[in-house]
Amino acid sequence: MAKKKRRIMEQAEEEYEFTPTEFNEREFILKDIYMTKIFMVVMVIGLAAGLLGAVITNAIDNYGWIVATVVVFIICGLLGKILGAVGFRMDMVETKSMMGNYLLYLALALGICILFINPPFNL
Repeated sequence: MAKKKRRIMEQAEEEYEFTPTEFNEREFILKDIYMTKIFMVVMVIGLAAGLLGAVITNAIDNYGWIVATVVVFIICGLLGKILGAVGFRMDMVETKSMMGNYLLYLALALGICILFINPPFNL
């Protein structure tokens, strides 16, 4: 016997209307400026950590690079506390933004350290 074909009944779609939330432009701009200030402070700390790493690497003959790497990572771990001590409110900082700051710090510290342990800049 032949089976009966099932007919798919189209259901009436629910009407959905998107209502955007209230956007506070002033709050957005102030938060963006705040994050930029934190970004700049992290850049300065990364620059200082890179210079410190280069000095340590050149001062200790064989294993100075290990000590310098440990120091840079310790400073990276303490970055939130350092920013808090400088006067930034860490509860206002987004995690995603802070991860970017950590990566910026590590890249900048590494780049400056490599630059200053090689000639012609040997510190």
